[in-house]
Amino acid sequence: MDPYIDLLKVLLPELLITHFDIAKHEIDKDVLHLHFEEKIKIPLEFSSKTVIAHGFHKAITIQDFPVRGKKVYLHIKRRRWLDKKTKAIVQRDWDLVAQGTRMTVEFAAFLKVLNNYKG
Repeated sequence: MDPYIDLLKVLLPELLITHFDIAKHEIDKDVLHLHFEEKIKIPLEFSSKTVIAHGFHKAITIQDFPVRGKKVYLHIKRRRWLDKKTKAIVQRDWDLVAQGTRMTVEFAAFLKVLNNYKG
């Protein structure tokens, strides 16, 4: 196990760490910016289709709980997928991801915002 990933799972919602990679971080005085990009792993709901990664939606920014006196902003880019047969752009259904998982009320609200954002 990667101790850094284990630490991040304590500080951030586990689903965020499971489905997104940290692209970069920035510390600017009293603000911590964490930039995430959805992993390139094809979502299970697309397993019956032929899809390829097709860039990202516009990043959304969510303020999270402060850490060590610093404001924390999560900048999250969701991946777009191209269905090669229909040429339609598709994205992961976050309601499916959340089923059967234990999460905080705050993270459930985060997923709701993320799922409704069409960027």
